[in-house]
Amino acid sequence: MEKAKLLSRGAYPQWAKIQTQWADNDVYGHVNNAVHYGWFDTAINSWLIGSGLLRLSGGKLIGLVVETGCRYAEAVCYPEAVDVGFGVSHLGRTSVTYRVGMFRELSVLAAAEGHFTHVMVDRKSRRPVVLPARWRKVLAAQMIET
Repeated sequence: MEKAKLLSRGAYPQWAKIQTQWADNDVYGHVNNAVHYGWFDTAINSWLIGSGLLRLSGGKLIGLVVETGCRYAEAVCYPEAVDVGFGVSHLGRTSVTYRVGMFRELSVLAAAEGHFTHVMVDRKSRRPVVLPARWRKVLAAQMIET
């Protein structure tokens, strides 16, 4: 099976800048693979908060991560900054899947690319809920070709 090509910068509608930290590097001299998942979480949730969809306290709706995955193409090392681009690749009834690209500064090609799926749930019951119309409208505007 042929590997799908990584998307370029132009494919992603939303962006976050992440500064690597000393502790991100592992004994192999590059950012440890587990750190990338924290970058997914930070970029996406910062955008959800900034766009007024997610409220950290008092909101009825929260997103629980049910799946993540990542492919690596190039090492990233401290003290680099990373540009994290993302968009919606699938919008379900109760879930949203994001496609995420991590780029070294000024690089056109992704150093890593992944996906990140939230199931939206009621904050108290933790049961899935249908995405509200406002969420659906904002998320649909971030759709990317996959």
